[in-house]
Amino acid sequence: MRILIADDHTLIREGLRKILEESLSFAEVHDVADSADLFKKAVSEKWDIIISDISMPGYSGIEILKQIKEHAPQTPVLMLSMHTPEQYAVRAIKAGASGYLTKESAPYELVKAVQQILGGRKYITSEVAEVLAGSLEQKSEKAPHEHLSDREFEVFKMIVMGKSISEIGEILSLNVNTISTYRARIMDKMRMQTNADLVRYAIQNNIV
Repeated sequence: MRILIADDHTLIREGLRKILEESLSFAEVHDVADSADLFKKAVSEKWDIIISDISMPGYSGIEILKQIKEHAPQTPVLMLSMHTPEQYAVRAIKAGASGYLTKESAPYELVKAVQQILGGRKYITSEVAEVLAGSLEQKSEKAPHEHLSDREFEVFKMIVMGKSISEIGEILSLNVNTISTYRARIMDKMRMQTNADLVRYAIQNNIV
């Protein structure tokens, strides 16, 4: 069984590898540190499952997920995130993820998720199921942040966390002009004027 891990933090990759190799003795685990290498390996080699961080330098995990599902649709992808399900689970599942776990999940839950996905099923925790159910409720109008693209939502999250334009650009490996353009689009789509408006909105809607 071949497993590919994608995360830009060495300790996370090594920790995941250790858990999987100790729990699944037949697992052959490989890893990559950025979205570019993830895409290359995902489409050029055969994998039984890919475990990917949702926030990496370059393209976001969700953007890469969409590309993987386009070029290797049969390869299941389990998304890992430091963010709560309210923030990214729906976007990930809609993009084709076979499951969503937070990095705070216990090791046994990771192993359980991998085994379930390898069995041909999706792995949906009760917490994620609740979020998904809420997203299916009929609404007369989308919430402002739901109009954002995946990349815009990622930039929005970093802005409300207090990151500067240059810091966001460095994290995402994008120039400051590109980040400024994303910020302008966010302000326009959400009809906000300042970063303080975004922070207030994020707090009121449990996004941070």
